[in-house]
Amino acid sequence: MLLEEFDENRTAVLNPSNFVEPLAGMPEIVVSCFERGTFSRMLERYGGGQIALRSAANMEMPVYATKYQGRRIGLMMMDVGAPVCAALCEEIYQMGAKTILLFGSCGVLDGDIGDCSIIVPNAALRDEGTSYHYLPASDEIAVNETHLAAFTELLEQCGVHYTVGKTWTTDAVYRETPAKIARRKAQGCVCVEMECAAAAAVAQFRGKDFFTFFFAADNLDADEWDARSLDNVANPTGKDKAAWLAMAFAAQI
Repeated sequence: MLLEEFDENRTAVLNPSNFVEPLAGMPEIVVSCFERGTFSRMLERYGGGQIALRSAANMEMPVYATKYQGRRIGLMMMDVGAPVCAALCEEIYQMGAKTILLFGSCGVLDGDIGDCSIIVPNAALRDEGTSYHYLPASDEIAVNETHLAAFTELLEQCGVHYTVGKTWTTDAVYRETPAKIARRKAQGCVCVEMECAAAAAVAQFRGKDFFTFFFAADNLDADEWDARSLDNVANPTGKDKAAWLAMAFAAQI
C-alpha cells in the first residue's frame, strides 16, 4: 500500500534547506496558533518585531520575536491542514528553532468537555497522509511525552480544567461521519483536528521538540452538530486564556 512506503532517507529531492536558511538570533522556541483572531490579539498583548517571513501559495506568514518572562519567544500563525502545517514546521526548525509549541481549536467527541476547555493530547490517530512520509505506518503516534506532566502541573496550579486523551487527526473535515465518530470514540479519542499527527511526526523525524494542546470548540457528540466557539470571533476570553497558557509554558520549558 502507498502509505506503507516509508523511506527513512533524510534527504529528499526538495528539502527545507532549499528554501530556508538558518536565521541568526532565531528563538529556540516558537509559539504558533491556528486562529487569526487569537494570534492578532497575542501580538497586541505580547508585542514582538518581525524577524522573518514565510510564504505559501496563497498567503504570507510573518515570524515575530518577543520577550516574555525573560525568555525570547518566536510567534507565528500556522496555516490549517496537515501538509502545510508539516511544511511550515520543517521551515521553522530549519530557521533554527528547537521547539515548536502549537495550539488551536479542536472538535470534541465527548459532549461533557466544556466550550474552550483545554485538551492535552497524549496520542494522535493518524487518519491523514502526511505523517506516513515521516514515520513508518501505524495507527497512532505518541504525542507530548516529554512535556505532558509539566504542562498539566501548570494547568493545575492555575486552576484550569483540562482533559488528557487521544486525538483523531483527519484530513477530511466533511467526512467525519457518525459511524467514524463512533469508531474513533471506541478507540479512545476525545477530540478531532487536522494537524497533530503530522506535526508530531515531523518533530520525531527531525529529532526536534514539539508540544501541542487544544481549546475545545465545536461539539460532534450530539444528534446535531453544535458550532459552539468554533467561529474565529467567538469566545475571545477563553481563547486568550489558552494563548496565555501557551506563552507561560513556553517561558518555562
